Amino acid sequence: MRPVRQNDKNGARGAGARRGVGVLALALLASGCAGAPAPGADGGAGGAHAPRAAHLEGPAGALAAYASRLRAAQVRRAAVARRWGLTAVPLTPPAPPARKPVIETRKGFEVDGQKERGLPPVFTTVPTKDKVVFLTVDDGAQKDPAFLRMMSDLRIPYTAFLSDFLVKDDYGYFRRMRDRGVTLDNHTLHHPYLPALSYARQKREICGMQDVMEKQFGRRPTVFRPPFGNYDQDTLRAARACGIKYAPIWNEEVFADHWEYREEDQDLHPGDIVLTHFQGREQGTGTMPEMVRRFLRTVTAKGYAVARLEDYL
Repeated sequence: MRPVRQNDKNGARGAGARRGVGVLALALLASGCAGAPAPGADGGAGGAHAPRAAHLEGPAGALAAYASRLRAAQVRRAAVARRWGLTAVPLTPPAPPARKPVIETRKGFEVDGQKERGLPPVFTTVPTKDKVVFLTVDDGAQKDPAFLRMMSDLRIPYTAFLSDFLVKDDYGYFRRMRDRGVTLDNHTLHHPYLPALSYARQKREICGMQDVMEKQFGRRPTVFRPPFGNYDQDTLRAARACGIKYAPIWNEEVFADHWEYREEDQDLHPGDIVLTHFQGREQGTGTMPEMVRRFLRTVTAKGYAVARLEDYL
């Protein structure tokens, strides 16, 4: 048998320590993520666990401090949720997929020659097993600062589809939205019923909005939503000519006082795209924060997180 040298013994002790730290990591992370204590119940952000962490040295102490920070972060998230009228903390989405799903037009939503011409796919749901949904907000009529604060405070991702005739009176509002990480996409210049227009006029509506988006917000989107969810072959041809790669519509629509579902089961599904609008009491629909509360209460209760649509495209 080969004699054990001193550095072998040290290595064995180090491996044992690492294994012990790994076990401690699991225990601490489990205790930190299983549930948040009530604010103030553990003596503040570090809580009653912080002194224990202080007595640990090396990796174990660093790990205990990390777990304490996780618990404190969960307490803060719970406090933010309560401030916005939510009893349950919104769920955190998984990391974006390393391999993006293949997006195809939903069956029954095709136009003639769609695949052959390479036209943008029209879809209501992203193919994923992740228990996530995607919130999209259309038009731009209501410019509620409380909505911006709420979504930033709660860290809820969403995508805005903008029509120029509704947003041009306050581009700054949507620049602030962009600066908070929200993706701004194309919803035409004037929100017309596109199938009633010629190809040239449809192209003017879509490409014209591309020009506005580039001038006002610094980028030409690759995602476009046809107004009312109505389109024909000319719509998708024009969209492709304007640099559009995807044309998502929606599977559910949420209002401040109710939901509407496309599917017969009247339920959410992994990868569903949810529509709402920049509307307020002036449109008789309730406030934007009221809509967000209804949306988040439903998706959270059903075990869904809200993910960023563009992360899956």
